[in-house]
Amino acid sequence: MKLLRYGLAGREKPGLMDTDGRLRDLSAHVPDIDGTVLDPASLDRLRALDASKLPLVEGRPRLGACVAGIGKFVCIGLNYADHAAESGMPVPAEPVVFGKWTSAVVGPNDDVVLPRGSMKTDWEVELGVVIGTAARYVGEEQAMSHVAGYCVVNDVSERSYQLERGGTWDKGKGCDTFGPTGPWLVTADEVPDPHALGLWLEVDGRRYQDGSTATMIFRIPQLIAYLSRFMTLRPGDVISTGTPPGVGMGCKPEPVFLRPGQTMRLGIDGLGVQQQRVVAHGEASHGQPSA
Repeated sequence: MKLLRYGLAGREKPGLMDTDGRLRDLSAHVPDIDGTVLDPASLDRLRALDASKLPLVEGRPRLGACVAGIGKFVCIGLNYADHAAESGMPVPAEPVVFGKWTSAVVGPNDDVVLPRGSMKTDWEVELGVVIGTAARYVGEEQAMSHVAGYCVVNDVSERSYQLERGGTWDKGKGCDTFGPTGPWLVTADEVPDPHALGLWLEVDGRRYQDGSTATMIFRIPQLIAYLSRFMTLRPGDVISTGTPPGVGMGCKPEPVFLRPGQTMRLGIDGLGVQQQRVVAHGEASHGQPSA
């Protein structure tokens, strides 16, 4: 299934994309697409619905983040060896873990707003893993049973805040609008191998990132098992699993960073495409942060 949320920011309704690519309303069956409906039994109930009998949503409504009420937005840094190299950093011996504030979460096509003083805002296409059942001290062999599905994430990053102002990476990762998520959550049964997905990102039509999840250093079972040693992963939590090479910071001979008026477009095989306009702080934007 492709589960999604549509409508004005803060007033999204639950929906699904049917096999013909038409948006259907799920409001009569679930209040929202959040952690309460991502366990296997709840997903089975949604799967059993006859999508052709669900109300058809006309037009092209705004899409919200594909998961509502994300509790934890956990990110993994330097999880592709070639991205670590372009960043001038060693391949990590253990996963590099940081958080994205949930106030960063927006819809997949909402504007990305450059924060005040930003000079080095960058892009990162990433595979998002959405947790369906709680995981605490799980082994790698059980880890995948805790996954509800997958989605596209743009881990937008202000590099000067992240790397040049002391402390942890978090303040360069969690600015408002820095977490476009969606367009939909694709349930795990429709993704036979999440480690064999192409992922790409373009800015103003120029392709900068063109990679594959096959080149991850730490794969999803390792990440879930590792993170579950330090925190309980709860239904609706999102793990963003790292980015392949091609970020602006790594461009040669000079880094390239985002400017107002530019457009990012990014996608992952089978998981959909996002597109965001980059706007300056204070400029009217299309859509607002929505958890």
